[in-house]
Amino acid sequence: MTKFPDFEGLAMFAKVAEEGSFAAAARVMGVSVPTVSRAVARLEERLGGRLFNRTSRQIALTEFGQSMAAKASEMYRQAEEVESEAHELSVQPRGQVRLAVPMSFGLRWVAPLMPEIIRQFPELSVDLHLSDASVDLIAEGFDAALRIAALPDSSLVARKLCSVTQYLVASPAYLAEHGMPEHPRELSARQCFSYAYRARSQVWRFTHQSGAHEDIVPSGPLRVTNSDALIPPLLAGLGIAELPEFMVAEYLQDGRLVHLLNEWSMTQGGLYFVTPTSRSRPLKVKVLSDFFARHLGNPEWRWPQ
Repeated sequence: MTKFPDFEGLAMFAKVAEEGSFAAAARVMGVSVPTVSRAVARLEERLGGRLFNRTSRQIALTEFGQSMAAKASEMYRQAEEVESEAHELSVQPRGQVRLAVPMSFGLRWVAPLMPEIIRQFPELSVDLHLSDASVDLIAEGFDAALRIAALPDSSLVARKLCSVTQYLVASPAYLAEHGMPEHPRELSARQCFSYAYRARSQVWRFTHQSGAHEDIVPSGPLRVTNSDALIPPLLAGLGIAELPEFMVAEYLQDGRLVHLLNEWSMTQGGLYFVTPTSRSRPLKVKVLSDFFARHLGNPEWRWPQ
């Protein structure tokens, strides 16, 4: 019959190596010194080598013990995480989650989900921060954020929920007066509205179905810090703008706005749930990540339907 690994002995060895003494390890683990000593001796006999050199005053890892200590410590850490996660899953998520969300997206698609979050997680409270300005999650004490970007910040742990398509749009009235542009280069002579917090730069990047690329720098009389402010001048027939699908799908659907340059696509982005770290992520953050993945992973805003 296959013998199971001596998990107890490995765990106690890892703690002795970490604490530097049998007595300190015993205190941390809540057991007696003889219990720890017997476990380590049993492990040494099983492995066929001494793990510590012992004197009356101190202990030191042998060369063999040094080769085993890092692996045993990692095993101990993983076991603690498994127990912690299992405990969290057995209880109701509770506490406050500070969540940063872009303003327009939050009002349209996150705020309507709040009643369900409140009903489903009665012991959870959400501090919902709505702003288009970029926030530093770590410095400003946020637990998580929903971000729309081509690539998320590499210093954060990101879970992609869905893709986000950008559309170049104008109203039928604008096109009746100025004509339909046939190539991105024509936009340099058009009145374009821009978004101040656009990721990376103000360059509009286009890719043709053939694989050709074209970059232009839009210019015009209006630059905003919230994309909703672009809708009225667009509907009034005063210019062209780039907007995400979740904002313009309803206008494209009913014809109040028109998708321009159909053979060209703009930079594709995604909706991400981001957190400062993935290690020991609290249950309250995990449940929100899973909740948004379920509700926003296959979004209703897709166009065409």
